[in-house]
Amino acid sequence: MFIIIGSVVVILSVLGGFLGSGGSLLLLWHPTEIVIICGAAVGAFVTSNPPKVVKAAGANVLALLKGPRYRREDYVDLLKLIYDLLVKARKAGMLAIEKDVDDPAASEIFSRYPRILADHHMMEFITDCLRLMIGGSLDPHELESLLEYELETHHKETEEPAHAMQRMSDALPGFGIVAAVLGIVNTMAAIEGADTATIGHKVAAALVGTFLGILVAYGFVGPLATAMEHRAQEEGKAFEVVKMALVASVRGYPPQIAVEFARKLLFTQVRPTFGDLEAHLKGKA
Repeated sequence: MFIIIGSVVVILSVLGGFLGSGGSLLLLWHPTEIVIICGAAVGAFVTSNPPKVVKAAGANVLALLKGPRYRREDYVDLLKLIYDLLVKARKAGMLAIEKDVDDPAASEIFSRYPRILADHHMMEFITDCLRLMIGGSLDPHELESLLEYELETHHKETEEPAHAMQRMSDALPGFGIVAAVLGIVNTMAAIEGADTATIGHKVAAALVGTFLGILVAYGFVGPLATAMEHRAQEEGKAFEVVKMALVASVRGYPPQIAVEFARKLLFTQVRPTFGDLEAHLKGKA
């Protein structure tokens, strides 16, 4: 929603200011300039990025319109899931959760949290971590180091589309200049015998290319890239929460304390209070 609001504010501010100074919207309508700038930018984007990044960038832009992937209630469910698994493992041993890990869809514990169960990447991360714990061959420091490497790879992969969009944003003003230069070439070619009004119209059309390149770069694509990066960082926090809780458990902390370690990692706007989380863990909320 805020993505749409911000874009509308940009459009209204730019066009409103232009109209307020006596301009006409028809002066800015040059489809050929749009084709040159946007077409060249998209072509360069496809050329410079592997297919998975191109697809992920498109999916991430659409995901921005849906709001954050993990909300406060999702983090509560995630902490409750980890708590339930750790309690079962503490009471009956790590081997007791082996069936839950091998087949989460049939697990009574995982089935309580359908939104997490539907998150393929999160489920893969949780089950892989638990398999390492069930094996019992890693000490806390080794486990933490291994999970750090995995998270670093995950963060880099999820931020690639944002970085690719930012590079396209950086290139758009250059494509605007390309469109402007082509417009000037047309102007120079038509200058013989042309009147002042015709030349002025062609020069104005050329300048629109520079205007559009800069506006699209700094008003739309650049902000989208930044928003995608913020979203990737927020999604990465969920994985860090799981890592913290499981590492704390391997270090010998009881489930409730391990989950409290994880809760402290959350950003304030999505972090449940200690009392609120305790009530959820005890089934009182």
